[in-house]
Amino acid sequence: MQARRPQPGGINPTMTDTTANESSQANGNIPANEETPANESSLAPLSLLDFATVYKGERPADAFDRSVQWAQQAEKLGFERIWYSEHHNMKSIASSSPAVLIAHIAAKTSTINLGAGGVMLPNHAPLVIAEQFGTLAELYPGRIDLGLGRAPGTDQMTLRALRREPSAAETFPQDVAELYGYLNGPSKIPGVEAVPGMGTNVPLYILGSSLFGAQLAAHLGLPYSFASHFAPAALTQAVQVYRDNYQPSERHPEPYVIAAVNVTAADTQEEAEEQFRQVCRTRVRVMAGRGRSLTEEELDMLIDSPAGQQILDMLRYSAVGTGDVVRRYLEEFRTHAQADELMVSLQSPSTAESLRSMEILADAASLSPAQR
Repeated sequence: MQARRPQPGGINPTMTDTTANESSQANGNIPANEETPANESSLAPLSLLDFATVYKGERPADAFDRSVQWAQQAEKLGFERIWYSEHHNMKSIASSSPAVLIAHIAAKTSTINLGAGGVMLPNHAPLVIAEQFGTLAELYPGRIDLGLGRAPGTDQMTLRALRREPSAAETFPQDVAELYGYLNGPSKIPGVEAVPGMGTNVPLYILGSSLFGAQLAAHLGLPYSFASHFAPAALTQAVQVYRDNYQPSERHPEPYVIAAVNVTAADTQEEAEEQFRQVCRTRVRVMAGRGRSLTEEELDMLIDSPAGQQILDMLRYSAVGTGDVVRRYLEEFRTHAQADELMVSLQSPSTAESLRSMEILADAASLSPAQR
């Protein structure tokens, strides 16, 4: 038995529909009546999101080695930036300390921007984050980004282990303002400065998957990054709220939207669909299996359950196919999301396949290092 795939809504920019399974040529609720602008020479700026995924049988060190490979290849191919997420107590994700990982990878690259996508600010003191990213900015000037989110990035038990107060997210706007003051001046707390940090002007981005982040980013005059690669529901509404309410700032006179999207690119349509099918099955196994050892039949049943289908819907915005298929999808997705930049989460079941997917994507998007 094959489980159902994430269902496309509206357009499907590929040639044929597929049978009910996890993969598709391109998924996502992109209405058919949206027109894509005339073809441009490039989809740039195009960026990558790296979770430092730990595949079955690997250790975190293997994930870090792969992250270095990703960054070095992405730099050669002309991607704009790579961001690293903050997650805790997850066996499949090694990116629990973005600042440390960024320092490691920045030392092994030379031009590509590196950043947190993002630091979950309620888990940390703003001064500490300012010092960490101020240090990175002094070591690698002009290359460091700082995306800020208010989600915990973990479960309730781990929150207690992090010594986070349950109400910490409520002060997120004030924490962002405090952090901004440490990096740009003036400090919100007289007599307290971030050293390093003050004067580095590390670029800040507000991350979100709801209207709250959109409203905050608009109010502060900061760029907004929407997590549509795993929380697609409010994408268009949140972006519209952000653009409609944007208050220009000195550093950002115009709104700037980054929208995240999943990509599985391969040399043939069949290869891409099979890779995405494996990714979907692994995602459901990890998120809904709760650590149990499942047979393939049990996994099929789990995928077909409401919980499994909800997990698959998280991958609603996914481009799966050859380079041409992926490019067409990304062009239409960028229009749909009113995005200035796309942040790609590569969805491949192995290191080799992810690196090849990156190559195909860069070629299809007409990227080149000279564009950076």
